[in-house]
Amino acid sequence: MAQRGAKNRTVGAAVLALTAPLALAACGGGDSDGAGGSDGEVTSLTVQDTFVTEPGASYYGELLDACGQENGVTIERNSVPGGDIIARTLQQASSQTLPDILSIDNPDVGQLAAAGALAPLGELGVSAEGISQGVVDANTFEDELYGLQPTTQSLALFYNEDLLAEAGIQPPTTWEELETAAAALTQGDRYGIAFSAPPTYEGTWQFLPFMWSNGGDETDIATPETAEALQLWVDLVSSGSTSESVLNWGQEDVNDQFIAGNAAMMINGPWQFPVLAENPDVTYQVAPLPAPEAGGTVVAPLGGATWTVPETGDDARKAKAAAVVECVNSDENMVDNALTNSSVPTKAELGEQVVAEDPRMQAFVDVVPDLRSRTAKLQDEWPTAATAIYTAVQTALTGGASPEEALEQAQNG
Repeated sequence: MAQRGAKNRTVGAAVLALTAPLALAACGGGDSDGAGGSDGEVTSLTVQDTFVTEPGASYYGELLDACGQENGVTIERNSVPGGDIIARTLQQASSQTLPDILSIDNPDVGQLAAAGALAPLGELGVSAEGISQGVVDANTFEDELYGLQPTTQSLALFYNEDLLAEAGIQPPTTWEELETAAAALTQGDRYGIAFSAPPTYEGTWQFLPFMWSNGGDETDIATPETAEALQLWVDLVSSGSTSESVLNWGQEDVNDQFIAGNAAMMINGPWQFPVLAENPDVTYQVAPLPAPEAGGTVVAPLGGATWTVPETGDDARKAKAAAVVECVNSDENMVDNALTNSSVPTKAELGEQVVAEDPRMQAFVDVVPDLRSRTAKLQDEWPTAATAIYTAVQTALTGGASPEEALEQAQNG
């Protein structure tokens, strides 16, 4: 940890040095780019986000315009693919062209905060009061809040209502019931369950609810608790209850298999609702993920985009940007956002408003209080652990080693 802090200060100092001229220009009242009035008043803000597809692209465009109008500024928005935004933002920090508002995936907060590219929201008067602790953790770096996240997403068990009814099977609530149901529903070319276990962060994301719910931890993955969770996945593959192709399937592939009738159940998230809606013949319901034992708590990872204020060095612009970020995260906008984009408000008290409009969201609302941040414990060292986890999963599922050995090997590099 001490080494990481030293590195962060070095990189952060470099970025702050690069942004210092911008700060001096702002303090001098200059605003040659036309983004402010002649008296230095901030009249427009630049926004960069990753919402390039519908419905998010249009929704956030309208929301940002409305929040800008509420705060007396116009919004100049630029949307880029998610895979490009971190490299682009770091480049912008170096060239002193950071946007005033930046939306990123919440696991990326630590990396940008460590680089000094984000402003602490607490210094701008922004708080995360009422937001679930796991979400706050995901947006915090070294005890400072850097992001405000209106909604989140996680994982649940989707099941084909007709197939389970025909087999007389209730949605499984424990790991033992999951194995039994998956075996009974496996017939012909149809598997009982499908999940995603590719050698990417997506594979880690899908495994985390099993690891965390059984007491496993990313700070030390070579434990009996994590091995037991991995053994469950190994057993599902080796028994034929799920396809060996899970080693390569992304979550969209899993959804395709479910829609095609090749899987009776699947582990997936609410972002699949629009695609499922295009296939009305598929009758499905959503249940919470099974817990290791009856009555156990399911601890799932949280996803979703968060809104940050980059460290531009201009206090007036940062203050105005913070006001727009707060507007995007108002209670009313949280609920509207969740209903539009198939997600869940990060304030647990607002969840029932979403369920009243869309009962499918109940399984996702229920887990919000126990959602866990992927980066809270390891922060900018999380990518190393995430890589070790999906590496161990791949090794064990291909029979290259037992779960215990695979986890030990992956952790030791």
